[in-house]
Amino acid sequence: MFLENTIHPNKRRGWIEVICGSMFSGKTEELIRRLRRATFAKQRVEIFKPAIDVRYDEENVVSHDSNSIRSTPVESSQSILLLSSDVEVVGIDEAQFFDNELVNVCNELANQGIRVIVAGLDMDYRGFPFGPIPALLATAEYVTKVHAICMKCGNLANHSHRFDAANSSLVVLGETESYQPLCRDCFYEFNPLPYSGMKGSKDK
Repeated sequence: MFLENTIHPNKRRGWIEVICGSMFSGKTEELIRRLRRATFAKQRVEIFKPAIDVRYDEENVVSHDSNSIRSTPVESSQSILLLSSDVEVVGIDEAQFFDNELVNVCNELANQGIRVIVAGLDMDYRGFPFGPIPALLATAEYVTKVHAICMKCGNLANHSHRFDAANSSLVVLGETESYQPLCRDCFYEFNPLPYSGMKGSKDK
């Protein structure tokens, strides 16, 4: 279990928490829950999301269940570092859309004594590791993997299947009209060789 306190008797202690999983698995819901607990405890909280994510709101972080929390949209991960002075907790949503420098930014914040909570997709629509999330999983102190329910069979789902497979663009913003959560077996029905020739997510 991750720790909720951020104050050491002698000095502040920082760390990284990662909440990952497929689409519709409750990642943002869990992020909002943790950030609200920190806010209720009167800790200084700052929340960021990528500026390209305008599906529900241009500024607020919004979950699929329509829960929301105020955030600051930023274009790059370096902006998070610049805007995180005098805070105790930093929340980052849709982390997979950020550049790979996000890993260094999160570690720098943690080294400064800040609790960093990151939420994002661990795999893209092809089943490949997504953006900076794999490296964050490796360096984080606490990792929570959440699951959706497979839309085909009802088992736990860890894949985000995209209907329009002909579109090779890695980033396609969408919701239930574009994506559905699938378990491993059902995902393989659409992608018989999802890990063949895996080199990571480098498409633009």
